[in-house]
Amino acid sequence: MTESESMDDRDYPDGSVGRYVRERWGATVPVRGPRPRAEAPAPRQESDADSVPPLPAEPRQGTVDTPLQDGPPVWRRPADVPDPAEPAPAQPAPALPRPARTVPDAVPRTPPRGAARWIDPGAVAAQEAQRARRERTEPTPPTDLSSARLLRPARRPPQSGWRRFIYVVSGRLINPGESPLDIRKRELTARVNQPLLGCYKIAMLSLKGGVGKTTVTATLGATFASLRGDRVIALDANPDRGTLSQKIPLETSATVRNLLRDAQRVRRYTDVRAYTSQGPSRLEVLASEQDPAVSEAFSEDDYRRTVTLLEHFYNIVLTDCGTGLMHSAMYGVLGLADQLIIVSSGSIDGARSASGTMDWLDAHGHGDLVKNSVAVINCVHRSAGGVDLDRVAEHFAARCRVVVRIPFDAHLEEGAEVDLDRLEPATRLALLELAAAVADAFEGPPT
Repeated sequence: MTESESMDDRDYPDGSVGRYVRERWGATVPVRGPRPRAEAPAPRQESDADSVPPLPAEPRQGTVDTPLQDGPPVWRRPADVPDPAEPAPAQPAPALPRPARTVPDAVPRTPPRGAARWIDPGAVAAQEAQRARRERTEPTPPTDLSSARLLRPARRPPQSGWRRFIYVVSGRLINPGESPLDIRKRELTARVNQPLLGCYKIAMLSLKGGVGKTTVTATLGATFASLRGDRVIALDANPDRGTLSQKIPLETSATVRNLLRDAQRVRRYTDVRAYTSQGPSRLEVLASEQDPAVSEAFSEDDYRRTVTLLEHFYNIVLTDCGTGLMHSAMYGVLGLADQLIIVSSGSIDGARSASGTMDWLDAHGHGDLVKNSVAVINCVHRSAGGVDLDRVAEHFAARCRVVVRIPFDAHLEEGAEVDLDRLEPATRLALLELAAAVADAFEGPPT
């Protein structure tokens, strides 16, 4: 073979072309074997896509290196052009913005960067237990501005005795404080001033006359009226010419009959006030009929109409009943009463009469009123010491709620108008205890 002949014009099945190239140019050319015969392609069916001309091939990017001597050119792909035969490297997914994380107050804050994020559960439990113990032992700082917290505690000034004398003489510089008696009075006064819902009706009963039932009605009503801001009225329901109106200064001659006659014209408190008399303690009294020529008795219907009218303007209504339990007005009294006060004297016959009153009430279906009642042992006369009042009090205590003793008082023995300032200190204290015992049964506003 000559040099002018082309190398592609001949076929070298034995691989002699490789030796020729090495001898000629000194280059290494891969030896190709015999090409396999391609199988005949399957006949393809013509479709609409065959009519579309093929797209022109894009020019191949790269550089061609020409060898120093004659030989086939060598094509090299640039570094920035990817190989289509190789799979494209996986691109990382774009980072999404992380939502703001809200940390509740109960969860501990995230530790700073670089600190250990794992917390021992035992350490957390120990901290919580220590915090709970601290909250129990250390009081929570108050946030209110109440006067009880801001003002410095000070002793109450004494009200009586040598303590009061020293307090006044020293120009109020030396305050020995309250005496046990002053403390007792203050506690009883607080009980008397318990809140009251609606109108409370109290009935005074006794089978025997002369035990001081009317006097107890007037003094108890005066105690309530002087200590409470409520309107208190005492009604004389004695059908046999009662004497309740004689216990306070008389301001009008009107009676319960006049009030019932003009009931249609009563619309305001000032209208009712024209038919009542008021004492220095603010207690009002509605008198019974005093004319001996009037023979009409005070009936049950009259009493109910009177109380229905009074309860619109007064908070406490005390009823001074007669000695007879079988008259018509007594059925209205027992039907409307919220509490009973059974009065007895310090004598044996007075105690027996009071016990007989309880027996009659139990026998006529008023046992609940007896159990909730207050028994009053009123010493209307100076005691000779022959009657054991402690035994009498034990007898009544087994049948009613409370027993109160009222000692003898010279001012009450007079039978004239009642003035609380003229009573003995022991009598004033006994009346305060009676008012507190009655007020314990008041029904206050719902909580």
